[in-house]
Amino acid sequence: MKLPKIALRGLDTFVIMAFTVPFAIYMLTLAPSVTFFDSGEFVTAAWSLGSAHSPGYPLFLMFAKPFTWLPLGNIAFRINMATALSSSFACLGVYFLTVHLLRDERLVEDGRFSRFCVKGAGLAAALTFSVTPRLWLQSNHDKPYPLLAFITACIFYLLLKWREEYQGGEERPACIYAGAFLAGLAMAVHQTVVLLLPAWFLMIVLTDWRMLTRIREIVLATAFALFGFSVHLYLPLRATANPLLNWGDTKSFGQFMWHFLRKGYPAEPHPRDWNLLWAQIKAFNVPHEFTWLGAGLAVLALVCLWRRQRDVVIACLAGVATFLLVIAGHFNTPREMIFLTEEFFTPLYLLAAVLIGVGLYHLLAFAVVRARLPARYDARVYLLTGVMLFALPVTLCAVNYYENDQHDNYIAFDYATNSLRSLPQNAVMFTWGDSGAFPLWYLQGVERMREDLDIPHTPHLVFDWYLESMPRLFGESRLRRLDRQSYGPEAALRLAITEIIDRRPTYIDFSTRYSVPFSDYVPVQQGIVYRIRRASQPAGLPDISVWENYNDRGILEKISFLDLDTGKAILIYAHSHLETGEFLMSIGRMQEGMQMLRKAERISPELGGSVQQVLMHYRGKR
Repeated sequence: MKLPKIALRGLDTFVIMAFTVPFAIYMLTLAPSVTFFDSGEFVTAAWSLGSAHSPGYPLFLMFAKPFTWLPLGNIAFRINMATALSSSFACLGVYFLTVHLLRDERLVEDGRFSRFCVKGAGLAAALTFSVTPRLWLQSNHDKPYPLLAFITACIFYLLLKWREEYQGGEERPACIYAGAFLAGLAMAVHQTVVLLLPAWFLMIVLTDWRMLTRIREIVLATAFALFGFSVHLYLPLRATANPLLNWGDTKSFGQFMWHFLRKGYPAEPHPRDWNLLWAQIKAFNVPHEFTWLGAGLAVLALVCLWRRQRDVVIACLAGVATFLLVIAGHFNTPREMIFLTEEFFTPLYLLAAVLIGVGLYHLLAFAVVRARLPARYDARVYLLTGVMLFALPVTLCAVNYYENDQHDNYIAFDYATNSLRSLPQNAVMFTWGDSGAFPLWYLQGVERMREDLDIPHTPHLVFDWYLESMPRLFGESRLRRLDRQSYGPEAALRLAITEIIDRRPTYIDFSTRYSVPFSDYVPVQQGIVYRIRRASQPAGLPDISVWENYNDRGILEKISFLDLDTGKAILIYAHSHLETGEFLMSIGRMQEGMQMLRKAERISPELGGSVQQVLMHYRGKR
C-alpha cells in the first residue's frame, strides 16, 4: 500500500525533532505533582470530568482526561504531561508554519542545502518557542494556553494552504470550513481565541475581497464554527451527573450563561493613568520572551514578508493590535492582576516564533550571499549554518532552564498535605484564596486524602450552586435564605462559623486569618492553620507538635522556580514559625521559641528584622 506523498515528505528528522526535543525538555522539568494557581482545580476537574472555573474549559478537560489513565506517577503528574504534549504540538505547528512561509525561497542553486536551511529555520523557530519563559512555564503543569496555541497554529496553516490553492486557481473551501470548526472548538479551550478572528478575516479578504459576497460559503463556515462550539454542551450534560468539581452547576440555561460569560467575576471600575496603561501593554513582551535579538529577527521577517506575503504581515499586526486593544484597553486590568493577562498572549508568541524563524532564514541568506563559500557545500558549511540557526534557542534554553525546572517542586503538594495533617477528625476548615484551596481540592477529591473533612472555600459561599454542592455542611444552613451577594463572603463566613463551631472542630487557613477580621471569635494557631474558638472560651495553648509532622521540601533548600503563590506559601511558613516562636517566648519557653525564630529567618531572610525585634523584646524582659 502506497502512502500519500505528503506523509512521505513530512516524516523527516526535522519534523521529529521539532516535536521530540521540546517534549524531552518539558518532561525533564515537569512538575511532579500539583502546583499553585489553577493547578489543583484543573486536575480535579479533568479527573472527574467536571467543570473548572468560568468559562469551564471543557475541551481542555476532555483532552487531559485520557492522561489520567496512564500508569505513571500521580494524577497531577499525568495531567501535567498532557500540557507538555500540547506544548510540543504547538512547537510542531511553529515548524510547519515557518517552513510553509519559506516554501518558495531558494537560498542557493544547491537544492539540498537550500532545503536544509528552510527546514533548519523552521526547527530553530520551533525550539526557540519551546524554551521561551512563558511557554516553558505553562508546559510544566496543567495549563490550557499551549493547547490553544496549537489549535491557532492549525488554523493559520489551513488558511495558508487555502490561500496557496486559491491563488493557484483551485478552490479548497474545506480548509476554511475546517478552520472555522477549529475556531469554534478553541472557544472551549480559552475565549481569547476570538481576538484572532480579525487576523483570520483579513487573511481571507486580502486574498480576494469578493469572498465577502459568497453567502453560501459564509453560511457553511458559520455552521462549522457553531458545530465546533457545540462542544460546550459538555458542561450542562456533565452537570446533570453532579461530578466532583461542578463549578457553576450549569444544568440550566441561565447558569450556563452565567458560567460562560464569567458573571462570577465582577470587577469594580478603577482609574487608569499612563503608568498603568503602559504596564498593561508591557504584558505582551517579545524581547523578554525571545531577547532583543529575537525581536529584531521578527521585525526583519515582517520587512521581508511585506514584499511577497503582505497579507501575513497585516494579519500578524492585526492580531497584536486586537489583543492589546481588548486585553489592555478594554479590560483595564488592575496592576496586581496583570501577571494573569500575560498568559493570554501565548498564541501571539507562537506567531512571533514563526517570524523569528523567517527572520533567521533571511539573515542566513544575507550571510551566504556575502560569504565566499566553496563550490561544494561540505560538512563545515552545514556546521556553521547550524550554529547560526540554533545559537538563539540553545542560549534561551541555557538562560531559562534553571528558572523553569520544576522537577522537584513539591511546595504546593506539601503545603496542602501539611494543612490537612494539622486538622483533627471531622473538622471543617474555611479557605480564602484559590491557590490555598485548589491543592486541597486535589488531595481530598482525587488522591482521597482526609475525606472526613469539609473544606469550604469562603469566596464561594455567596453562590447557591456552591452551597448545594456541600449538603452535609450547608443543607439546612441559614445562608441559603440570605441575600449573600449583598452581605458578601466575610459575613457569610461569620454566619457559617456560628452554625458549625458548636458541632464540629472549626478551622481557617492562614489567608483567612489575615483577610477577615474576627470579633466574636479568636484564631488559635496550629501550625499553618488556625483553630477558631469563641472569645468567651478558655484560650488554651497552641499545639506546636504539628510542626514535627510537616514536610518542608523546597522551603529551606530553595527550588529554582518560585512563582507568586509559591513565594507566598514560603512566606506563610516563615510567618507561622515567627508567630509560634514569639508565643513560646511569651510563656517562658525561650529555647524552643528561639529555634522557631531562627528557622523563620532561614526560611525567609527578609524577616530578619522582625526576628531581631522579638528577640530584643524578650531578652529585655529577662
